[in-house]
Amino acid sequence: MEESLRRNVLLLTFALCAMVCQSASAQTDLGLKNVGAAVGIVSPEDLDATLGFGVFADLGVITPRLHLEPRVDYWSDSQDVFGAGFSVRDITIGARVKYYFPVSNPKLLPFAGGGLGVHLFNTEVAVLDPFSGQTMTLEDSANKVGFDLGGGLATPLSLRTNFVAETWYGVVSDFSHFSLRVGLTHAFGS
Repeated sequence: MEESLRRNVLLLTFALCAMVCQSASAQTDLGLKNVGAAVGIVSPEDLDATLGFGVFADLGVITPRLHLEPRVDYWSDSQDVFGAGFSVRDITIGARVKYYFPVSNPKLLPFAGGGLGVHLFNTEVAVLDPFSGQTMTLEDSANKVGFDLGGGLATPLSLRTNFVAETWYGVVSDFSHFSLRVGLTHAFGS
C-alpha cells in the first residue's frame, strides 16, 4: 500500500510541475517590444551632478507585470581642483527588471525595479609641473559590477510612444550614484 501511495504522490508531483511549467511558459512573452532613449541628471558620490544619457529596450515579460530591460548608460564629469584637472567617465552595460503595478488608470503605469550592470570606469588626472611647465597625465580604467534600485512612471503619448520618468540609485564601489531620467520609448509590432 505504501508503495502505491508513493507512486501516486510522485505522479501527482510531476503532473503539478508540468502544469506550472506550462503556465509559466504561456505567461512568458520575450522578444523586442520597444526601444527607448533617456536623458537625465546623474549625481555621483563625492562629485558634482552631471548630465547622463542612455538607451534601453523592453524585451517583454518574464512573468505577468515583470519586464526585462537591457540598457547602456553613459555619464562623465570633469573638475579642476587646485590647478589639477580630474575627469571620470562611466559606461554601464546591464539589465533591469521592472515590475509594473496593477492600477485602474491605463494612462499611468507605475513601476519599481532592480538590476545588475558592469560599469566601465575611466579616470584621468592632469597636473601641471611648476618646474618644467609640462602637464603630467595619469589615467586608470576599472570594470566594476554594480546593482540598481529604483522606480518610476510610464504614460502613453500615442499608440506606439510612451513617456518615461524614473529615478535610480546605482550601488557601485567608489562611484555610487543617484539619477533622475526622462525618456521616450517606441513600440514595435501591432
